[in-house]
Amino acid sequence: MIKVDGLAKTFVLHLMGGAELPVVKDVGLTVNAGECVVLGGPSGVGKSSILKMIYGNYRADAGQIRVRADGRWVDVAKASPRQILRLRHASVGYVSQFLRVIPRISAIDIIKTEIKDMTDAEAETRARKLLTHLSVPERLWSLPPATFSGGEQQRINIARGFAAHRPILLLDEPTASLDRNNRDAVIDLIYEKKTDGVAILAIFHDEQVRERLADRVVDVRSFTVQAGPAVQ
Repeated sequence: MIKVDGLAKTFVLHLMGGAELPVVKDVGLTVNAGECVVLGGPSGVGKSSILKMIYGNYRADAGQIRVRADGRWVDVAKASPRQILRLRHASVGYVSQFLRVIPRISAIDIIKTEIKDMTDAEAETRARKLLTHLSVPERLWSLPPATFSGGEQQRINIARGFAAHRPILLLDEPTASLDRNNRDAVIDLIYEKKTDGVAILAIFHDEQVRERLADRVVDVRSFTVQAGPAVQ
């Protein structure tokens, strides 16, 4: 479902006279349907940058990012903004560490707007099920999440990312800032997606989460520009 070959990224620091900051080079990985592949390595080696290039938030400097969508391969590295939006709509989901939403929209409506292939009543039922599973108090469902705690906002973020069925799912630390019970609830959702055949590429700094979910670990240190030997 995902094939990455020769991927490279360098950031240009315009406020520092155009200085260049190489991040990764020659990234190569695959993710199959029903598989959870985890990007490993310490903070700062480029794991989130790889996810953002696959999602189209960052442009790649070199290489291919092919994702399977509607029975054909699309190279995200060469895709137009319109093509990337279509991929996000139907094929590629993304859960980041941060909740970014339109102000004054209620938590339940944020989740419902992600569900495109159901009636309003079905979307309501799906959203309520997710919020209940993630232990979000019902008194908060009709409120905008801007004033929620960090953990509550993250659970809204997760519910939004898992609400619709997309065959590819990118996860950037979805269990960060969650207590043990809510972490386990998220693990259950990820298992459910794997069972449904979703291809998952994820970052988990929590070793226990990684051990429970990872089918394979790809050590990103092997792709960093100043990399030493990788440890699998």
